[in-house]
Amino acid sequence: MRRYRNAFLFLVLSVFWGASFMAIRVGLADIPPVLFAAIRYDIAAVIMLAYAAAVTDYWRPRTRTDWLSVVISGVLIIALYNAFLFIGQQEVTSGIAAILIALNPILATGFSRALLPDERLTVVGIAGLLLGLVGVGFVANPTASGVVGAELVYPGFVLLAAVCVALGSVLLQRVDSDLSSEGMVAWSTGLGALLLHAMSAGLPTESVSAVSVTVEAVAAVIYLAVFASAVGYFIYFDLLSELGAIEINLVSYTVPVFAALSGWIVLAETLTVSAVVGFLLIFAGFVVVKRKTIRAEFRAIG
Repeated sequence: MRRYRNAFLFLVLSVFWGASFMAIRVGLADIPPVLFAAIRYDIAAVIMLAYAAAVTDYWRPRTRTDWLSVVISGVLIIALYNAFLFIGQQEVTSGIAAILIALNPILATGFSRALLPDERLTVVGIAGLLLGLVGVGFVANPTASGVVGAELVYPGFVLLAAVCVALGSVLLQRVDSDLSSEGMVAWSTGLGALLLHAMSAGLPTESVSAVSVTVEAVAAVIYLAVFASAVGYFIYFDLLSELGAIEINLVSYTVPVFAALSGWIVLAETLTVSAVVGFLLIFAGFVVVKRKTIRAEFRAIG
């Protein structure tokens, strides 16, 4: 029964996070991108701070190390990740964006090998990283005339988002904080929201007056703040304790399926053959990079 429960929650998380890429595309029609991300996390921060205070005693940062973990997460995983993602998704479809973000586990492995003293990148590991990067090339699929032009700009922003979240996750491993996961995410969400507002205010292309309050925009904000952020993270932490990091990280490879599906249903978006090939290459790169851990997981199950 526990296994079915975990499988159901994994499916729900995949749907919530997958459909979030479609919701971003919907909301971008009425709200400037960075301001849109800031509003999303304004709401999410309130919900998640209340949740953290209710479920754990250690929900407020108490030490310099606690605050360092909040700053790393707030800057890289919340603020920069979402700023780049929302900007990129102005011209990148839901499915393509999700596939590019799926490079995150491979990038995180590369950063961990470079920054963590106990990690070492083997020849096979390098091959896995390169395989993932080749997959990105297939996904972006620029034409010959657009290799250095506008066609790569917006996918580049989405790729920068994946780099930020991967680097942030690795840097957090170097910080020995006792702050609960719920507390860390809640406070970093609040910090990230403030930073996103600051970035939005500094951009000449963004202003509150540019916001159009439509049913679609309100629905997109509520979905992203409540379901994709707050409820999504609640499920994520539950599954993290039940399944472990490797199995839960496989959600990165189920999310693009639901991102493409929701984008097709709501926005009539389509995926090219090259994008599908790129996704398979990225997943293959993940398997190569994580081969030892995956093998150990299968042995444990057997």
